[in-house]
Amino acid sequence: MRVLLIGNGGREHALAWKLADSPRVTALYAAPGNPGTAQVAENLPNISANDFDGITSFVRNNTIDFVVIGPEDPLAAGLADRILGMGVKVFGPTRDAARVEADKWFAKELMRQQSIPTAEARSFTDASAAEEYVRRRDEPVVVKAAGLAKGKGVSVCYRPADAIEAIDQFMRKRVHGDAGTRVVIEELMTGPECSILAFVDRRNIYLMEPSQDHKPVDDGDTGPMTGGMGAYSPTPVVTDAVLRQIERDILVPAVDGLVREGIEYKGVLYAGLMLTPSGPSVLEFNCRFGDPETQPLMMRLKSDLLEVMLAVAEGRLEHATLKWDPRPALCVVAASRGYPGKYPSGVPITGIDKADSIPDVKVFQAGTRADGKRILTDGGRVLGVTALGTTTAEAQRRAYQAMSQIQFDGMHYRRDIGWRAVGKT
Repeated sequence: MRVLLIGNGGREHALAWKLADSPRVTALYAAPGNPGTAQVAENLPNISANDFDGITSFVRNNTIDFVVIGPEDPLAAGLADRILGMGVKVFGPTRDAARVEADKWFAKELMRQQSIPTAEARSFTDASAAEEYVRRRDEPVVVKAAGLAKGKGVSVCYRPADAIEAIDQFMRKRVHGDAGTRVVIEELMTGPECSILAFVDRRNIYLMEPSQDHKPVDDGDTGPMTGGMGAYSPTPVVTDAVLRQIERDILVPAVDGLVREGIEYKGVLYAGLMLTPSGPSVLEFNCRFGDPETQPLMMRLKSDLLEVMLAVAEGRLEHATLKWDPRPALCVVAASRGYPGKYPSGVPITGIDKADSIPDVKVFQAGTRADGKRILTDGGRVLGVTALGTTTAEAQRRAYQAMSQIQFDGMHYRRDIGWRAVGKT
């Protein structure tokens, strides 16, 4: 099959790396791709993930058989609908289905209708009304931009003054653009978080191995929220019993609710959960693979990724079987100085090849670009250094050993990724 992968992040490098292993893939393209995807695919640097005309022209002119859409933005804008309209198979939900991520209030309403456990919340399009609400509550809340904000439109606020500042940033100053036109204000829940990703083909749900990511930028889960500073799989906080509960009480009713709305969900459904004292509760739904959860998951996946993606696209997921490496995998993200705020770009990176040469290590490139033979930084999250180990502690040691081979000016990474699992898995 001739396959086109959309996107240019660390998630897409990991997906390309795994798709390239399939014996059925005769040609693999990445639009626009990055220096990492160029290792296993032909990049299309002049076609961005949101260039629908460029993408559809390439699909038509190059007899592409299958399109895999990585990022949320083109999914929310309806790229899957465009590809399906051409009669070409696609992996990724339609625009209506992608609303589970693109519109947090739509997701909240879906959860309410289906009695899915989640935090109590209110929605506001008027900043003054939102501020008055948090003043009256006078208790910790979470303020979220309702639209797509690259994982950064969330502010945990322990004081009303913090919530008022977040509302001002999101709604008036528009630090996340149109994503902050509406905000959702939730009660603050407590407990460990986990990420549960599942393949969904409208009728069937196939859970992947559980994972856990680290959102705050600094050690000890401190500092501003980011798109993710690291992740590992599996996680000891998700037992088999908890996983069955998540499937029964969260994923099945969510997919059933979408069907009742006349929405056929085909792709990956990502549930970001908090394991509260009263049980698993939904923090957010995403309409695509997580980043950086994808990196350790692809390291552990032993099955043919193309085959399971085709099973999703063709509505025959019940016949798919996934096999996983029993060893834990752990990913540490190297970020640019200043991320998730302003950061420099074009900084030379050295040592990627040295890190890649360590057994059971793969450096997935995210915010990078090529300048001749040099690799330069080109984003906030630059690299995802990922390793397998017989235990989480060994995977952690190997990932940090590989990270020590890599240098670029201003490189920042957390030194405690996986701390909850060390000694337990």
